[in-house]
Amino acid sequence: MSAHDMYVVHDGPREAPPLLLVHGSGASSGTWKPVVPALAADHHVIRVDLPGCGQSPSPRSFAVSAQAGQVAAVLDDLGVGPVIAIGHSSGGYVTTALAEQRPDLIRSLALISSGPAHDALLPQPLILRALLAPPIGPLLWPLRTDAMTRRGITATFARPVDLPDDVVAEFRGMTYRTMRTVLHHNGEYLAERNLPDRLAPLGVPLLVIFGAADPRWDPESAHRYEVVPGVRVEMLPGIGHVPMFEDPESTAKLLLGFAA
Repeated sequence: MSAHDMYVVHDGPREAPPLLLVHGSGASSGTWKPVVPALAADHHVIRVDLPGCGQSPSPRSFAVSAQAGQVAAVLDDLGVGPVIAIGHSSGGYVTTALAEQRPDLIRSLALISSGPAHDALLPQPLILRALLAPPIGPLLWPLRTDAMTRRGITATFARPVDLPDDVVAEFRGMTYRTMRTVLHHNGEYLAERNLPDRLAPLGVPLLVIFGAADPRWDPESAHRYEVVPGVRVEMLPGIGHVPMFEDPESTAKLLLGFAA
């Protein structure tokens, strides 16, 4: 645990170029495991558990800007930067807020399955609606089994994936209240200003990766990022919301090409 109450995992040589991985809502640093070996061959890979997720305790504020501030403090403690910052789903909001607050810490940004605006959100899979929406959600959440949690996660996939037990266990560790609070603050961040409009004036090199079969966000909405000067948008055919598990080889190849 760092001095700023965030669990941090290091992979790869410490003297190599730093690469920061930030997971999405309800997940943890374990989300990145399938792509870490490829990324860590030539990079110092830094994975964090965001506040209230995985092995990190809950913070005073779950606001996206506050989470970005904690990540910045971790990078300052480590004495690394600028970093290549990669965010998955709402982790892309945290990395974007980090670039807004501390451009000195960011060399480039990659967003994976990060919805650009509210109106790009699709009707969610039934199991997610049941788990997350009142009045059923608060009653069902504490009763989740590993099998139910696994079904909830894989409902966002477009192809079969055998999820490791430790990844499922970390998802189960998050409380219902924390999950709802995180989602609320994510929504506030997007409502205040959509992601392409936030990124366009930053002048940071940007890669956007989207699964062409993402069931959470309209895959076509990835092209809204094209208002950002110099952006590269990559669509993965037949892939859903979590490319790191559904197609780790292609995902790592895109990230490494961008990092180079």
